[in-house]
Amino acid sequence: MQQYDKSYILKRIGSSTLHALFSLFVICSSIWLCLALWIQLPAGWLGSRIIIGIWIAFALSILGIYITQHFFSRRKDVLIYIIGFVCSLFWYFGMAPRQDRDWNPEVAEILHYEKQGDLITLHNVRNFDWHADGSYSARWETRQFDLSKINGVNIVTSYWMGPQIAHTLVSFDFSDRKPLTFSIEIRKEKNEEFSAIGGFFRKYELSLIASDEKDLIYTRSNTRGEQVYFFPVDMPKAEMQALFVEYLHKADELQKQPKWYNTLTSNCTTLVFDMVQAVSKHELPTDYRLFASGYLPNYLHDLQAINPQWDMKTWYQKAHVNPRVSQLKHLSSQEYSEKIRMGLPHSNSENNVNHF
Repeated sequence: MQQYDKSYILKRIGSSTLHALFSLFVICSSIWLCLALWIQLPAGWLGSRIIIGIWIAFALSILGIYITQHFFSRRKDVLIYIIGFVCSLFWYFGMAPRQDRDWNPEVAEILHYEKQGDLITLHNVRNFDWHADGSYSARWETRQFDLSKINGVNIVTSYWMGPQIAHTLVSFDFSDRKPLTFSIEIRKEKNEEFSAIGGFFRKYELSLIASDEKDLIYTRSNTRGEQVYFFPVDMPKAEMQALFVEYLHKADELQKQPKWYNTLTSNCTTLVFDMVQAVSKHELPTDYRLFASGYLPNYLHDLQAINPQWDMKTWYQKAHVNPRVSQLKHLSSQEYSEKIRMGLPHSNSENNVNHF
């Protein structure tokens, strides 16, 4: 009798554990699926609300069964739920990114290039003329760059929703021409707005923009009123050149096969980190600040990739772009690039080569 009681108790404990785990699975998977449906199905479409409502009712009925019934006696219901969820995964992961949508003019063109030795010809370099009301005169250009003339790399962070989250841009200095900025962005359709939640659910494709600094950075500091910071980075010249080439490879990838943007894993900061890691001779430590992108400059400062002559409080004061340019209008591209570098050390390609 004692042995029977012990076996019975163990079975009850096992059943309760399975109850709890399966209930947690139903709750988490249903929340994920309902969000995915809400993001993916047409806004305002009555059918989307009906589909979500049906799934919620189905999930609640499954949970109700397991609150009142023995786990092992309801295996059929477990199987039905799992099959239903697996089918939803096939639907979700079967969605393919596309190149043929009705794109917002800011991301309408795809960057591509030709390379002959160190000479790079870039097509569809963006050089929009932005106006105070957010409108712009669109202009796409072809420009040539010599890899051997790269003499600086800068990290630009733009904040619009608190200190934790920033958009990351990378700007290259050249000894013989004005800088070029790269930005990994969402590729929005016309009249489409950004949603951080939507970015988790295959709402947007990725876009790589190569641009004049007065386009990409001015847009944020002057037109949108975001808080922008400009940090020269210490890197060996060979790695600067290799990083530029990594951007070209990324342009190749996106031209051949569009990719989804992901707010957490495939965004403007994580992809930059992946490219830097690819060209660095040293293993860069994984850090939460790669996901809390607003703290990326602090991460780079700890690696001494940002000149350690100043602490980060001083760096943020010195690197703040807005006070230098927010009241200025009708700046030329060259004047804007000079203003945002005022008082900052030039990125160093010779010192600190073991740090980054």
